[in-house]
Amino acid sequence: MTRELLIKFLCNRCTSKELDDVVQWIDKEALSEGSKSLAYDDWKSIQEIDIQSVTDERFNLLLDKIHHKININGCVNQEGRQKITLSVITTWLTRAAAILLIPVLTFLFYTLSDNAFFSAKHSDLVVDSVEIIAPVGARTVVHLSDGSEVHLNYGSKIKYPQFFSGDTREVALTGEGFFNVAHNPKCPFIVKTKRLNIKALGTKFNVLAYPENDKVGTTLIEGKVVLEQSSENGKPKIIGSLVPGQHVDYNVSTGSISSTKGNVEKYIAWKDGVIMFDNAGIQEVAERLERMFNVEIVVASKIKDFTYTVKFVDESLSQILELMTKATPVKYKILPREKMPDGSISKQKILFEKK
Repeated sequence: MTRELLIKFLCNRCTSKELDDVVQWIDKEALSEGSKSLAYDDWKSIQEIDIQSVTDERFNLLLDKIHHKININGCVNQEGRQKITLSVITTWLTRAAAILLIPVLTFLFYTLSDNAFFSAKHSDLVVDSVEIIAPVGARTVVHLSDGSEVHLNYGSKIKYPQFFSGDTREVALTGEGFFNVAHNPKCPFIVKTKRLNIKALGTKFNVLAYPENDKVGTTLIEGKVVLEQSSENGKPKIIGSLVPGQHVDYNVSTGSISSTKGNVEKYIAWKDGVIMFDNAGIQEVAERLERMFNVEIVVASKIKDFTYTVKFVDESLSQILELMTKATPVKYKILPREKMPDGSISKQKILFEKK
């Protein structure tokens, strides 16, 4: 194999006979010690010529792209990812046009033939999972590789693999998320929270699991979900299932379960920017406002029995506070911000008291 023939191949100028020679070389000789040495020497020479212009960031990006392409073309079975085969590489290279350069090709050959070396040296460059955080005061929509869609509420976090493999699709949620799951009866979708898993095949449901709360709330809109209690031995225990229009609260501390049916809009209206309270205690109202407006609200003990049934659409914090004072005999006080020991400024603090 000559460099001139490879260049003709990459420029799509090979005759049928020359193309057969290149494909045969890729299948049988490309990963031989001689070809590997030639490829690595060529890569090093490119580095020496252009070493000043190749930053770590660009090098890392190249590695990420190569690993990403390998992961996409790798065959997946129930035991996990199999090693990528030479036939897959052959197909990919045969379809490549003039956009590839010889150093990239040779570096790809070297990477595949010495995968253990690059896995050990650059393992931190391969991203197996993605973590998305919705900032406090903002909502985020996440699209997963299987076609599922997730709405994240204020200050929520989801962790998921770039590509689902095996016989389940698993994500981890901290906070609140509305899930519109792509249907796949052979591969259940599992939302993992603290001590509770929500398992579905394809459906729409809401999960509320902020770490500061003892309860994990699940609301089913359509389809079916199964609730599983996680255990230390790794074998989850099924504790129930939901039907559309049902809301279940699971207490992670006591293991108790409570269920209601009926109006579920109040549990999912947040994804459309609407805040709804239906006979909600003032402490629950305060917690929702804290996450939405990034403030700290202190509720006096004398008014903790007050409840609210109200719907807020696009109101500012000051408007909501004023409406609350008109609906119940409460007043609020906005306290000045404080400078912290590290030089930062504290959150805005609001105090609710009885009039």
